[in-house]
Amino acid sequence: MSWFILLVSGALEAVWAAALHRAFQSTGRRRITSTALFLVSVAASTAGLAIAMQSIPTGTAYAVWVGVGVVLTSAYAIVTKLERPTAARLLLLSGIAACVVGLKVVA
Repeated sequence: MSWFILLVSGALEAVWAAALHRAFQSTGRRRITSTALFLVSVAASTAGLAIAMQSIPTGTAYAVWVGVGVVLTSAYAIVTKLERPTAARLLLLSGIAACVVGLKVVA
């Protein structure tokens, strides 16, 4: 169950990163909504990491949390055309994803 919580927390890291980006690019009601989403998702993401760290070693939990967040945030940026999906970028993101899976296997 801790691994599931950790993966969801990593996904929420991508949500708060995207919401933060949108909050600074918008005005009015949209900015308030993005800011609220940022605050809720950052709190939930951090809380999930804290829960997972009770049964998963700290370094492993943090590396997986960041890795999931990086890969999903980059995927969001590619899908929304904020970043280009170059071969090098995709290869390196695949490496991060492989390392996250490897940490799960050896933990």
